[in-house]
Amino acid sequence: MHILKFGGTSVGSVESIRQVIRIVTTHRQQETPLAVVLSAMSGVTNQLIEIGRMATDGQTDYMELVRRIEDRHFNVVKALVPVKEQGKIVAAIRGTVNELEDLLRGVSLIRELTPRTMDLIMSFGERLSNLVVAECVKASGLPAVFCDARELIKTDAQFGHAEVNYTQTNPLVQAYFAQNNGFSAPIPFVTGFIGSTEKGETTTLGRGGSDYTASILGAALNADIIDIWTDVDGMMTADPRKVPNAFNIPTITYAEAMELSHFGAKVIYPPSLQPAFARNIPIRVLNTFNADHAGTLVSRTADRRQYTITGISSIDDVALVNVQGSGMIGVAGVSAKLFGILAQHKISVILISQASSEHSICFAIDPKGADRVKTILDEEFAADVASGHIDNISIERDLSIIATVGEGMRKSSGIAGKLFSVLGKNGVNIVAVAQGSSEINISVVITKNNLSKALNALHNVFFQSEARVLNVFLVGTGLIGQALLRQIHAQSEFLRQEKLLKICVVGLANTKKMVLDTKGLDLTDWETRRKTEGVTTSLPAFVEKIKSYNLPNSVFIDCTSDKDIVQHYESLLDANISVVTPNKVANSGSYAEYRRLQRTALNRGVKFLYETNVGAGLPIINTLQGLLTSGDRFLKIEAILSGTLSFIFNTFKPGTQFVDVVREAKEKGYTEPDPRDDLSGQDVARKILILAREAGFALEPDDVSVEKILPPSCLDAPTIPTFFDALKAENGYFDNLLATADARGEKLRMIATFENGKAVIGLRGVGPEHPFYQLTGADNIISFTTERYKERPLVIKGPGAGAEVTASGVFADMVSIGSYLG
Repeated sequence: MHILKFGGTSVGSVESIRQVIRIVTTHRQQETPLAVVLSAMSGVTNQLIEIGRMATDGQTDYMELVRRIEDRHFNVVKALVPVKEQGKIVAAIRGTVNELEDLLRGVSLIRELTPRTMDLIMSFGERLSNLVVAECVKASGLPAVFCDARELIKTDAQFGHAEVNYTQTNPLVQAYFAQNNGFSAPIPFVTGFIGSTEKGETTTLGRGGSDYTASILGAALNADIIDIWTDVDGMMTADPRKVPNAFNIPTITYAEAMELSHFGAKVIYPPSLQPAFARNIPIRVLNTFNADHAGTLVSRTADRRQYTITGISSIDDVALVNVQGSGMIGVAGVSAKLFGILAQHKISVILISQASSEHSICFAIDPKGADRVKTILDEEFAADVASGHIDNISIERDLSIIATVGEGMRKSSGIAGKLFSVLGKNGVNIVAVAQGSSEINISVVITKNNLSKALNALHNVFFQSEARVLNVFLVGTGLIGQALLRQIHAQSEFLRQEKLLKICVVGLANTKKMVLDTKGLDLTDWETRRKTEGVTTSLPAFVEKIKSYNLPNSVFIDCTSDKDIVQHYESLLDANISVVTPNKVANSGSYAEYRRLQRTALNRGVKFLYETNVGAGLPIINTLQGLLTSGDRFLKIEAILSGTLSFIFNTFKPGTQFVDVVREAKEKGYTEPDPRDDLSGQDVARKILILAREAGFALEPDDVSVEKILPPSCLDAPTIPTFFDALKAENGYFDNLLATADARGEKLRMIATFENGKAVIGLRGVGPEHPFYQLTGADNIISFTTERYKERPLVIKGPGAGAEVTASGVFADMVSIGSYLG
C-alpha cells in the first residue's frame, strides 16, 4: 500500500490539480494499491474560520466568502470535467455548500460558535476538495472514489485537537480497504484533517491534520511508504526564504525531522506522523510542482553525510519567561509546581533552560499568550514573591529561537564552540541556551532582529561546501577603489573554489552618489548602476543603511583619505562590522582615539585592519604585530616610508637639479598636487607614528619630530608655480647637500627613525654598509631592530605606493577577515 498526501497548495488551482492527477496516474501505473489524502484548497480553511466568526458576530456579508469558496470548486470542475458529466458534480458541490449555509445561519441566529461547531465548519474544506478532485480523476480515466474520513477515523470529543481512538479506528480502516483493494479497485480520496466521535460528531485533528490522516491510514494498513506532497523540494538545510544558500537534505532520521520541525521547519509536522514513525514506515517529502526531484526521505536511519549537522531551523517570534529567586536554590518541587501550573492551563512550552545554581528557570512560549502566562504565574506564586523566595517573574519579548540539529552532533566536539563563536563574531547576543541529552540539538534564544544574520552566518560555517559570504561596503571609488573592485571580480572564482569565500559587494559610495543592493552588485557594471540608480551620497545615511541591513560578515572598506569618514569607524565596529582601510587619519590622530578603535574591535570580536596605512601592499604591520605577539621587543625602527620621497632622492644625483627631479615626480603623478605635502614629511610622520604605536609605544602626533628639508622661501611660496621658482632659486642649497653626501660616499635618504621612545624624520646620508644604500626607484624599505633581530635587523623592501599594490593590500586584509569569520 502506498499513501499519497497532497497539501493545500497542491490542490489550490486548476493547474496544480492537473499535476496531482499526473502524479497519481504515474503511481497507478506501478500497479501498487494507492490511497490519496487531500487537504482543503489553499486558504479555504482560514476562510471558513473567518466565515464562522463573521456569522457569530451577526455579519451578513459572510455569504460572499461562501460564494467564493463555491466558485473555486466550480471552476475546477468546469476546467477538468467534460461538460456532460459536470451536472451531477456541480449538484454535489451545491448540496455540500447548502449544508454549510444552513449551519452558518444557525450560528448567526444564536450568535454562538462552539469548538464543536467550528470543527464542523472547518470540515467543509476537505470534504469539498476531495469530492471535486476524486471526480476530476475519474474524468481523466482512472477509477476513483470519495471517502469521508469521518466514517473511518474515530476520536474523542476534544474539538479542535481530537485524540484518535486507534482501537476503533484501525479495524474500520482495515475493513474499508479490504473491500477497496487490488489494482482494479477505485483509488480512495480520503478527507484529511477530520474524524468523528462515537456519536458521529465531526472533529478535527489539529495542526498537521492531513499528515496525521495519512499517517493513521499508513500505520493501520502497514503501508510501504507515505508520500507527503508539498510545494518545496523536501526538507532543506535552512529556510530558503531566509537563507538563499540552503539546499535539500536527501535523507533524514525521524528524530532529526522532529527536532527541525519543532523549531519552525514547516514542511511536515512530526507529531502527526508519529503513528507511521512507530511502525517504521518511511516518509518521503516531495514537491508537487517539481515531481522529478527526489525530495527528502524520512526514516529511522539516514545516509552518512559530510556535514556534522543536518539542518538549522528557527522560530521567528517567541517570548521568554524568566522565574528567578534566591529562595529557589536547593528547594525541591519549584520546577514541578511551575510546569504543573503551565500544563493545567494548557500552555505549551517551546524551550526550557535552567541555571545550574537553580537561581532561575526560563522557558520560551508563543508571545500571543505571554500576558496570560504572566498573570497566571503572578497569581500562583504570589505567596512565594511576598516571602522573598522568588524575586521576579519577567517576560522578555521580540526574541527568536535557532536550533542546530543533526545525528552527527552526537559525541562530536566543537559544535557548540563553533556555534557560539560564529554568533559572537557577528555580534549576536545569546539570551538563553538549551541542549537535549540526545545531543542532536543545540538551541539558542537570540533577539529577533538578528535572526536572519544569525541563520546565514551559521549556515555559511556549518555547510562549508557552500562559500561563506563576505558582505562588503566600499567608500571611495578612485584609483585604489577601482583597482580593488577589478581584483575582487578577477579573483571571485578562485576564492569561491579554493577558499570557499564569496565577496558580495553590497554598497558603493563616492563623493557624489551611492548605491546599495543586499543581493550584491554586479562588478561588471557597478559604475552604470551607481550613475542610474544611485542617490546623492550622505555618509551618515550610508553608514546607517549598513547597520540596518544587519548582514552577517559585514566589512566596511574606506579607500579614501577623508578625515570625516573615520568618525564613523567606532560606531561601525561597535555594530560588529569589520573595518579595512588605507586611510591613515584614524590611526595617526590622538593616541586615545587610536586605542579606542583597537579596544572596540577587540571587545566586539571584529577586525580593524590597516596594513596599507604604512607600506601599501608590503607586509609591514602584520610582520610587526607577529613579532610583538610572539614576545619580541622593538629597539629601533628605521624606514623610508614615502614612495615619492624615495623616487626623488634616488633620482637626485650629481648632474641633476633638485627642482627638475621634483617636477618629474609631479609629472609622473608620484606627488600630491602640491609637492610640499610630500616634501614636508608629514605623511611620513603619520606612518612612523603608526608603527611606533603598533610596536607598543604611546606616542602622540606632537611627539614626532620632522626636520625641514625645504628652505623658508619654498615653504612660504603662495602658489605651486612660485614654489617651483623658489625651489630653482635654492638650487645651490640642494647641490651642497648632495655634494657633501657624495664626498663621504653616501646617498641622501629621507629616513624616519624611532628609537628610545623618540620618532625623528630627516634627510640622512647612508653609506654602502647601510641597508638603505641600494634602494632604487620608488621603493619603500623598513628595518626592524629587535631583541631577536639585534645583530642583523629584519628588513622589508618593495613598492610602497601605487593603486594596484595598495588595493592588493586592502584585498588581502579583506580576505583574511573571511578566513577569520569562517
